[in-house]
Amino acid sequence: MAKSDLKIDIRTSPYIRKAPTVAQIMRNVVYALLPLVAYSVYHFGISALALILVTTFACMATEHFFCWMSHKKPTILDGSAAVTGLLLSMTLPPGFPLWMGVIAGFVAIAMGKTLFGGLGYNLFNPALVGRAFIQAAFPVSITTWTPAFAVDRFVEFIPSTLALPFMKPLPTADWSAQVAIDGFTGATPLALMKFQGIITDSYDLFIGTVAGSTGEASTLLILLCGAYLVYRKMLDWRIPVAVIIGTSLTAELFYFIDPSKYPSPAFMLLSGGLMFAAVFMASDMVASPVTPLGIFVFGCLVGFLTVIIRLFGGLTEAVMYAILFANAATPIIETYTQPRIYGARDKVKDKK
Repeated sequence: MAKSDLKIDIRTSPYIRKAPTVAQIMRNVVYALLPLVAYSVYHFGISALALILVTTFACMATEHFFCWMSHKKPTILDGSAAVTGLLLSMTLPPGFPLWMGVIAGFVAIAMGKTLFGGLGYNLFNPALVGRAFIQAAFPVSITTWTPAFAVDRFVEFIPSTLALPFMKPLPTADWSAQVAIDGFTGATPLALMKFQGIITDSYDLFIGTVAGSTGEASTLLILLCGAYLVYRKMLDWRIPVAVIIGTSLTAELFYFIDPSKYPSPAFMLLSGGLMFAAVFMASDMVASPVTPLGIFVFGCLVGFLTVIIRLFGGLTEAVMYAILFANAATPIIETYTQPRIYGARDKVKDKK
């Protein structure tokens, strides 16, 4: 090799790569959610698509409105409002009335984000704040489920989708009679377990052929989408893993006590919105701890509370309240899980 062919690239320190911007992070979260959006539309039809679009638009419009009211630079282009809208829509029933979806989107941004000072200052996950408000305001609609894979789901809306404000949906064909799979009902696996003692097959839960929220979809698909974010270094994998560990250990304890009364850990993990919440909700970069031990405590707390509320509470789904409670406890968790600074002295021993 000739000396002229040898090239040495010399650069000065520090050798630090530029951190991804908020817009880049949110854009990748949207990319990760798109397969779940597509599957939910395939699952429930045009009603799910309409709900996703309306809720996302409501969040973005609300954020733009508050920026305009406060004379601040518009922030809807950073993608955070769009992500909140997508996440919120994934937690709602596919036949949820669209006008209620608008209210949920407004509350998620107004009370879950703007009230705390905007992006980066929210104590709670904004999407879950909107969902919690809807749970309290419209308990019937939020717990009304429709069957999946209805025959006419791509050409007809679920009756409740287009219901007028404070009005019952117009009478139409019974959707339970349009289901492609014989014997399939609109009851969710958690409702069947809690009120009828029926345990849904784990394979159906893993693949995603059951009724439920718009984004419960397939556990397999959720894990693949989460793996994409982990690969892009935009998801702390320790949080969903800690949630899974906390759920498994708590469910295993009760299953060991009485397997005829309590469901298995596999059912607890695969049913409801637990896996979706563990990957996309509990991992909120602002509302979750950053200390190594705090992350583990946070995730285990979410899993523990989810199982306890599901088994002994009045609600079939509990992961929403479990995450909100853990969000509130995040400052305390971080206070008591701070790693010791290398070389620091113990002040208590020094006083002695």
